[in-house]
Amino acid sequence: MIERLAIIGVGLIGGSLARALRAAGAVGEIVGCGRSLDNLERALELGVVDRITQNPAEAVREADMVFLAVPLGAMRGTLAAIRDQLRPETIVTDGGSVKCSVVEDARAVFGRVPQRLVPGHPIAGTEHSGVEASFAKLYRDRRVILTPLAETDPEAVTRVTAMWQACGAEVTEMSVAHHDEVLAATSHLPHMLAFGLVDALARMRENDEIFRYAAGGFRDFTRIASSNPVMWRDICLANREALSAMLARFGVEMTDLAESIRDADGEHLLEIFARAKAARDRYVDQACAVHEDTERSSSQR
Repeated sequence: MIERLAIIGVGLIGGSLARALRAAGAVGEIVGCGRSLDNLERALELGVVDRITQNPAEAVREADMVFLAVPLGAMRGTLAAIRDQLRPETIVTDGGSVKCSVVEDARAVFGRVPQRLVPGHPIAGTEHSGVEASFAKLYRDRRVILTPLAETDPEAVTRVTAMWQACGAEVTEMSVAHHDEVLAATSHLPHMLAFGLVDALARMRENDEIFRYAAGGFRDFTRIASSNPVMWRDICLANREALSAMLARFGVEMTDLAESIRDADGEHLLEIFARAKAARDRYVDQACAVHEDTERSSSQR
């Protein structure tokens, strides 16, 4: 049970955590903090949080758990703002999608990685933002990756794991570097493709007609291009090494595909498409199997 949870950044991610923990009866008081007073007041009206403040230092005072849901570019400043108000036993965790930068920011602010800091990343979200977009089931049957370091207190990891499990999430652990490589491929690259495609089409002379006749597949693929531009700028800069390497690798694949189309190499095209279909189908089958196992286990409790 978390007696007092401070959430800095009460948007989709932070707000959904608050809703999920409250629904599970796993939290006492929730203090919300953020830059937008309107959003904080709306969070209070919706019952997502119990108290609000725009002062991070005030928000974390006497909290036993702190969740940082701020843009990566604001992480260092937020850590500096709360540093002197954290009790020795307070656990700090976050939802940033690049862990190397969070660890670097912590070292810069504290001079070391605090033992009670547990870097984390919930693999969940939508293209919407703000507390009104939050909902209690966002993390149900989703993965949360924790990236504790050698100096991280195991008891703090246990507490953070329990917090996410109370939300219905599956918690796994991996190294900071491996996390950033995996996310560059599975999350950051797809967002870059969506942003790049929509931007390229928008700058074409016939863009009105192109978007008018866009079918469902186009809308599904480019949905994530509606995500927060500031947040994704910060992610790109924070994970630039892993992401640039993945973009370069994908560029080679696209060049190969373009050459095959230009050369009318149907056999090679069929090979690419069949390999991609098999991989995608295998992934979907595995995901469905995991979901069915989870549903079966839940029904037996």
